[in-house]
Amino acid sequence: MTIPNASVKPVLETGQDDVIEGPLYAAGKRIFPQAAHGLFRKIKWAILVLTLGVYYGLPFLRWDRGPGEPNQAVLVDLAHRRFYFFFIEIWPQELYYVAGLLILAALILFLMNAVAGRVWCGYLCPQTVWTDLFYAVERLVEGDSRRQRQRQVEGWTFNNILHTAYKHTIWLLIAWWTGGAWVLYFADAPTLVHKLATFQAPLVDWVAIGILTLTTYLLAGHMREQVCIYMCPWPRIQAALTDEDALNVTYRYDRGEPRISLKAGLAARSLGQLAGDCVDCNQCVAVCPTGVDIRHGSQLGCIQCGLCIDACDAVMQKVDRPHGLIAYDNENNIKRRQAGLPSVRRIVRPRTILYTIAIVLIGSTMLTRLVTRPTGGITVAHDRNPLYVTTADGTVRNAYTVQIVNEQSVPRNLQLTITGLDNAKVQVIGVDGHGPIFPFQVEGDNTRDLRVTITGPASAPAHAQIPIQFNVTDPENKTQMTATDNFKTP
Repeated sequence: MTIPNASVKPVLETGQDDVIEGPLYAAGKRIFPQAAHGLFRKIKWAILVLTLGVYYGLPFLRWDRGPGEPNQAVLVDLAHRRFYFFFIEIWPQELYYVAGLLILAALILFLMNAVAGRVWCGYLCPQTVWTDLFYAVERLVEGDSRRQRQRQVEGWTFNNILHTAYKHTIWLLIAWWTGGAWVLYFADAPTLVHKLATFQAPLVDWVAIGILTLTTYLLAGHMREQVCIYMCPWPRIQAALTDEDALNVTYRYDRGEPRISLKAGLAARSLGQLAGDCVDCNQCVAVCPTGVDIRHGSQLGCIQCGLCIDACDAVMQKVDRPHGLIAYDNENNIKRRQAGLPSVRRIVRPRTILYTIAIVLIGSTMLTRLVTRPTGGITVAHDRNPLYVTTADGTVRNAYTVQIVNEQSVPRNLQLTITGLDNAKVQVIGVDGHGPIFPFQVEGDNTRDLRVTITGPASAPAHAQIPIQFNVTDPENKTQMTATDNFKTP
């Protein structure tokens, strides 16, 4: 992917006396990140295996919900307008749970940013996870970064064409299964896999798989760091949310400067001269998936993945210098050390406390609501055309549509009663009984609409809106659902 150089040259501050001028956009060249080894690389591998394992395997996990109910643990059932998540079943009118989860996710992201900067980008972002997987395939097929550069110089030899075709075939298979796994969340996974294998799946599934295959292949295989630098809005938002106490991947220039070669550094230290620990080996740049030189300070392209920490620590170990020349730190601590003060990590501070309290409050409210929510619901809609009808004997009739929701998986025998209007005549169309109790049944995991007419006495006051209450009682478990509306008179 080629990005033209821009004429505007911003100044990048390094926290040192020098400044570095560079183009607004990186030169159009391919990045060949070198494989890193160390603690943060192991953490990234563990997260990659865990997250991809959950994504690809979760649709096949079963959960028994009883007869007639889907037994897929996580399912978005668009046909029946349900969302199933293990023992939780969300109906369309309960989408506020989804809104609550989105708010929780945003607050957790803000908290992560306040603690450790763009840690989401470096470890958990889908773009990072799939790009890491594609990098692993590329190194497995074409070799590490040095061999990949050699292949680029060699050009399209038969051997390079063979390796390139092999790599892209594996990439496309991964991308195809990524799209295929996504559609499995919207239908019974084993059934849909069989339909896909026998080419009997609906056209919409093939279109969705095709779109996700293409986007995964392009974003993780070709665009890579360009997505993080130029397409993703989070780096710009994160810059506005961070503060001076957030721990970011930081080059500790108070230790590293002035940069000097190993041999010259040993000679300088033996003479009591100033020599930084940085030997200018560029290993931090070599392993960076976005091509950032962290020694230039905090930059938009840095996703805080920590691979440069692993690379630098390995070099420091070889040259017999302390680890941590690059580490999760902040500018405040660098200035404190320069002033002879100890480093301070203020993870617990007003910002993080506020985010934590908000997360706990919203999470506990949603959990309480989920645990105590009723197993059904009732809504009443008053007829609007006409609002009322005056009969020949002077009485007034209002009509209503009462909808009862049964969120249990078994049929429920319920009873409807209406209170609030004395001497009224109530009729429920299609239900036996003449009041005051009207028994009816609602099928499991279903809704039922009841057509109700209420005829008030001729003595009802004019221009009145009399509150009435619709009560639905389950005599088996003694629960009751209520809704209110008004009886209107001319």
